Amino acid sequence: MKEKVVLAYSGGLDTSVAIKWLPEKYGMDVIALTLDVGGEKDISSVREKALKAGAVKALVVDAKELFVKHFVFPALAADAIYEGQYPLATALSRPLIAKLLVDVAREEGAKAIAHGCTGKGNDQVRFDVSTAALAPDLKVIAPAREWRMTREEEMEYAHRHKIPMPPAKTTPYSTDQNLWGRSIECGILEDPWAEPPEEVYAWTKSPGESPDKPVYIEIGFEKGLPVSLDGEDLSGVALIRRLNEMAGAHGVGRIDHLENRLVGIKSREVYESPAATVLLKAHKALEMMTLSKEQLRFKERVAQEYADLIYDGLWFTALHQDLAAYVQSTQRHVTGAVRVKLHKGNCIVVGRKSPKSLYSYSLATYDKGDVFDQQAAPGFIYIWGLPVRVQAQVQLLEQPDGILGVSVRKEK
Repeated sequence: MKEKVVLAYSGGLDTSVAIKWLPEKYGMDVIALTLDVGGEKDISSVREKALKAGAVKALVVDAKELFVKHFVFPALAADAIYEGQYPLATALSRPLIAKLLVDVAREEGAKAIAHGCTGKGNDQVRFDVSTAALAPDLKVIAPAREWRMTREEEMEYAHRHKIPMPPAKTTPYSTDQNLWGRSIECGILEDPWAEPPEEVYAWTKSPGESPDKPVYIEIGFEKGLPVSLDGEDLSGVALIRRLNEMAGAHGVGRIDHLENRLVGIKSREVYESPAATVLLKAHKALEMMTLSKEQLRFKERVAQEYADLIYDGLWFTALHQDLAAYVQSTQRHVTGAVRVKLHKGNCIVVGRKSPKSLYSYSLATYDKGDVFDQQAAPGFIYIWGLPVRVQAQVQLLEQPDGILGVSVRKEK
């Protein structure tokens, strides 16, 4: 009996060719696994295409709920944004795909998993490292990293072996999408000076052509997770989909990022993430109301670490378990509602409320009802400034002129 390999199958040229190439190269039967994470492609035809290409079995899994519950929402709770711009849509889907590849490999008795990544991108690292963490005994095969075929050579291979071909490529761009966002690269985008042409966008309307009248929406959160939109309780998948439509119609969610890839290359990436843009901003606004200053400052550091580990393919690690435990603890009081204004490409938080709010009107107001004791301020300032005065008396006057931007001289 032949050994089996489970292939992450997208239905594109690379993985279609891989279905035939893997038996030729490794003598293994191919089980194709396709996941629906909200990419909006024709999933119904993928299974048939895989079988026609030579797979002994083709599985299609609806993983949208798993994706949102176990990957997207934990990243949202962490405020994870890579390099301050990228909401990590593609990066978040890869550990889920790796996990299900491993699960299927165990169920089917396969000895290896395979993916369609090249040796130049980040995804190869995410798949390989995730598999090493979950099932170090499984072999990982990356055909496109091995065969060194050009696209034209792949097409010739597919024609020669009567492999069903995807529709002819009519765009120079490479795209990937799921519920949390859409990524676009290649073509003119490889020139970082060139403005992205309007044709690269599919989810967002040009801000200049979006409605003149702004729209206001209200997002409800419970313990850091979005649960309602404009008063209507929605599942995570439904809420994200509706926000993608609403925010995209107002030009919200366009990102142009010169990104530092894990493999050491700087890459120009364009993203569309309408729902992610709105939810991340709303979530942080509610945290500002419900977390203390010290919690917020430390959580900013955690958010950067969390984003980096997602991007770097380290989801299945002890570090992630530790950070996730801290993030979950911070969310226990992040409950309330945030009102957001969408207008001409802008997402602006205009209101927030929470039963766990640390904002006190009676302390903040300058009007009637002010209960802040202003007479306590001088004593606080005296204690706060004590180390500054001590150091100034002993050290600062001994510094040469110009230190700290002031001229300091000793009295003679």
